Formats: sequence, C-alpha cells, structure tokens
Amino acid sequence: MHRLDTKRLLLRPWRDSDLSEFARLNDDPTVMEFMPRRLNRDESDAMAARIRAAMESTGWGLWAVEVKNSPNSPDVGVPFIGYVGLAVPTFDAHFTPCVEVGWRLAKEHWGHGYATEAATACLHFAFEQLKLEQIVSFTVPMNTRSSRVMERIGMTHDVTGDFDHPRLPAGHALRRHVLYRINRA
Repeated sequence: MHRLDTKRLLLRPWRDSDLSEFARLNDDPTVMEFMPRRLNRDESDAMAARIRAAMESTGWGLWAVEVKNSPNSPDVGVPFIGYVGLAVPTFDAHFTPCVEVGWRLAKEHWGHGYATEAATACLHFAFEQLKLEQIVSFTVPMNTRSSRVMERIGMTHDVTGDFDHPRLPAGHALRRHVLYRINRA
C-alpha cells in the first residue's frame, strides 16, 4: 500500500489506534458543519472500515494523516489528525465516474496548511503514479475554507458543473454543491 511523504506530513495506511480520534472529529460540530450530520462511534468506525477496505483493494485512497516530528511543524509529532486523499464518489452525477481529492482534519489542526500540503501530494500521486487525466473536488458553497484549499492546490471552480447532491433531498440546506477540477496537463 502506498504512503506519501511531504515536508511535514506522513500520509499512511490507517491503524486501529486512529479510530477513537477519528470518531472524535466526526462528532465535532465544527468539523462536520457542512456535512449532513455528525457520526456516532459505530458510524465513524464503519466509515474507517470502508476507507481501509478501499485502500487495501487499490493501494491508494483516503490516507490517515500524521504530523512528523519536525521543528518546522506547528504540531510536532501528532500520530493522527484526520484524512486526506483520493476517492471514487459512489453516487451518480454528470461528472462521474471520476476521482476526487478530499480531506477531513480535526479543527485544532486547521490553519497550518496541512490540507493544502497533503492534497498537493495526493494530486502529484494521482497524476504521476496513477496517470489520471483529471481530479475533481466539491463542497457546499458556504464551505469557503475547503474552496480556498481547492484554489490553493490549483483547482478551478467549474461554475457550469455545480450540482445538487443526489443523496440529499430537495430543499436540504446542503444539497447544492460547487464543483472544482484540475487536469494533469
């Protein structure tokens, strides 16, 4: 299974020891503000199991993110801060099938550039190792933090590609999504 290294981060396969911290961040109202709902421990563990199974079958996916022991890291040596990686959306939309880049980090690790650093490494992997032609990312319009990360990693908002998420009912406050893209070229 692939691991990715950046200057400050290690993107690695998941460990059982990551599960309690993952459950904590999935139950955090700030982290989950733009998700349909927070997850309880069983739901969080089930999500982690799906992520791990996908990684085992492909060798890549939503990597667990660890802060390395480095004086250049504001958070020195943190074993798990969330995930960043690549995934294949499991819903039908005008842009699927595709591969997306995404992230979910514990809020105490926001503002240090970790999502940008890790997502950039994922894009390099997707284009150089997997030879993919395009990567997408999407979020709700109000999630400006994620949109800014998408822009910092070189993605462009595809205004004509914005869509209503098919898993959310009409009228749901989070149904509308903005679509970002980046091409290998």
